Amino acid sequence: METHAHHLHKAPGKKFGHYFFEFLMLFIAVFCGFLVENYREDKVEEHRANQLAKSFYAELKNDSATAVLKVENRIKQEEALNYLMKYFKDSSLTNVSKSFEINFLYGILFRTPSVFEPRTVVLEQLKNSGSLRYFKNDELQKLVGDISVAIHNIMDRQKLESDVRMEYLNPLIIKYHDYDFEEMLCHNYEKIIFQATQEYEKNNEFFPFQLKHLESMDRETIINTLGFYGRNGMRSTRQVHIQKYIDINANLLALLRKEYHLE
Repeated sequence: METHAHHLHKAPGKKFGHYFFEFLMLFIAVFCGFLVENYREDKVEEHRANQLAKSFYAELKNDSATAVLKVENRIKQEEALNYLMKYFKDSSLTNVSKSFEINFLYGILFRTPSVFEPRTVVLEQLKNSGSLRYFKNDELQKLVGDISVAIHNIMDRQKLESDVRMEYLNPLIIKYHDYDFEEMLCHNYEKIIFQATQEYEKNNEFFPFQLKHLESMDRETIINTLGFYGRNGMRSTRQVHIQKYIDINANLLALLRKEYHLE
């Protein structure tokens, strides 16, 4: 009986140790599983961040080159508008020069070469899907927000430019433009006008350009219209808003190269 009692007395101690060992093994298994899962999630997020960074970098790099080209086109158009303002001020409009013709086309007729429309596929994905959280660098997240604002401001400014063009420039084109000249320039429209103008600028051909309705032309109004569009519109957009985008874009590219070892 004493022996039996002794065993009964010791049994609870053995069970407690056994349960504690099982609990410890279970805890270690769960904890290790938790660590493995965290590691797996970290690796997935790291892979996702690298993929997004690579795509975003390519998008920004492409838009950087496009922005430079658009700035060059805007400067050309601004210079054309300045040329026309001086020409309308005190030159004969009966027989205009080839330089006038070319500057008329670049300054007044053309619009799309100066319009900047950045690609925002990856940027919108970062903003709208919550993927921005994969970028752990606070400065990188801030710059993503900054470039989004810069793009919005450019689009807003270009909308204002379009409104001015529709209300003030297009009526000048409708009233004064010589479409017979344009037809000759484009060889009966076998060539698109952008290509035809570039070729015309470089060759020795000359097609006469006859401004319409000279008898009712208000030179001062035309000069002010061209000045407002070129200086208050196009130049301000280029110097402030597009330049702001270019600066942010450059900072983003530099930071992405540093964080994700891109080239």
